[in-house]
Amino acid sequence: MKSWQEDLLDLASGKATCEREIFRRVEEAALALGFEHVAYGFQSPTPFSRPKITLLNSYPLSWQERYAQAGYLQVDPTVARGRRSQEPIVWTDQVFANAQSLWDEAREHGLRVGWAQSSLDVLGSGGMLTLSRSCEFLNPQELEAKQQKMRWLVQVAHLAFSRLLRCNQTNGSHRLSARELEVLKWSADGKSAQDIADILNVSKNTVDFHIKNSVAKMQVANKTAAVVRAALLGLLY
Repeated sequence: MKSWQEDLLDLASGKATCEREIFRRVEEAALALGFEHVAYGFQSPTPFSRPKITLLNSYPLSWQERYAQAGYLQVDPTVARGRRSQEPIVWTDQVFANAQSLWDEAREHGLRVGWAQSSLDVLGSGGMLTLSRSCEFLNPQELEAKQQKMRWLVQVAHLAFSRLLRCNQTNGSHRLSARELEVLKWSADGKSAQDIADILNVSKNTVDFHIKNSVAKMQVANKTAAVVRAALLGLLY
């Protein structure tokens, strides 16, 4: 029989092929830990001006709709804290002191006890897992007994979701050829088109051609943006 951690590692191994499959497994683990609801938010590092955010949760539909309608994502203090720190957050009146309407309405919808933790990686992706329930205060004894598994679940969920979502983004932008990647890598090192042409022993027109194709495939405005996007998607490592 597999241990709790081993079962979750299977999830992070890359075998899951869709967001819903990953979420279902995370939800099962959360239920086993005594929580009724799970929420996971993933923020892509691009575009910089307005990073794409993916939200998955098992909250009551009425709360999902209200949260979106009221724009609570923009004022949610747990989200703001998660972007600055990876320290766990236990829901309290103090945490929501500056978002009283959100806190009051969440409790009206049965979300009264919660714990959250974010996970940030070197590629600039950020994720936050939230576990919540309608009753039974999360006391220090329970927290101490379960927090190791809760933290483990955060890391596994982020690894699984970020791998899949980055893969989807990469596929959506079309795959770069080996030569296009090579040109972008040299560009990332500050080399000019002529420098790269000399290094690769090709014409500058050839380098410009590869750069133009890369920009089109990455669906960005210029070479710099193509280099940044490729780097953040982990294509240049």
